Amino acid sequence: MILPLFDDNSDRRTLPLVNYALIALNIFVFVFCQHMAEDARFTMTWSTVPKEILTGQDIQTEPKVIGKLRNGEQVIMPGLEQTPISVYLTLFTSMFMHGGLGHILGNMLFLWIFGDNVEDRLGHARYLLFYLACGIAASLAHVAVCVMFQTNLLTPSLGASGAISGVMGAYAFFFPNKSVTVLMFRFITTVPAFVAVGLWFLFQVISGSTAVGGKQGGGVAYGAHIGGFLFGIPLGILLDARRKNPQPEWLEQNRP
Repeated sequence: MILPLFDDNSDRRTLPLVNYALIALNIFVFVFCQHMAEDARFTMTWSTVPKEILTGQDIQTEPKVIGKLRNGEQVIMPGLEQTPISVYLTLFTSMFMHGGLGHILGNMLFLWIFGDNVEDRLGHARYLLFYLACGIAASLAHVAVCVMFQTNLLTPSLGASGAISGVMGAYAFFFPNKSVTVLMFRFITTVPAFVAVGLWFLFQVISGSTAVGGKQGGGVAYGAHIGGFLFGIPLGILLDARRKNPQPEWLEQNRP
């Protein structure tokens, strides 16, 4: 297990206004629209449903009983609600929604740590474009994985994880030697970014492989994480504000 805590921002040149705005928007949606993830109808209306993306058709389903609590109370999964916009736009709306408090806290911590440096590198406008594109690409990767491994195409997905995975991919490429303080196996230590992000990505690949083998991922869209990460690296290079000198940190530091 590895949990990033903070990184070295001594070389950051600009105030990450877009990153702050993205964090604020995620929190706003979670608190005031999803009502701390208690509003199931909102979630089932605006999240991404793989089958809807594949067919282009809005799908509504009835609630169903999926189990019982110890006291005999039924556990009911809410059905899919009518989406009042094009289902393809849920690729955008879903990236600002979260399934619970732990989900949003973890995502916002990662975005806080890694997003500001990538915004500093790309510039404000490019970073916003980069973030949204990574989120959409990650959701499409999740849909593709669902089709490839024949998982339930009616299970909605949501969260900023895919977009943030793209941010982490670009961060690892541009700043591989930047110091990142992490909680690793109950110890707090400082490691280079390529170690912190690399171990995180390795965990996604291993967990994703295990989830595929068991035909379920415990609610975690590992395909979106991996897809967003791999998409973020080339897109970050393409949008790099330093187009005349787009080399990563490690190459710039070791030029003769």
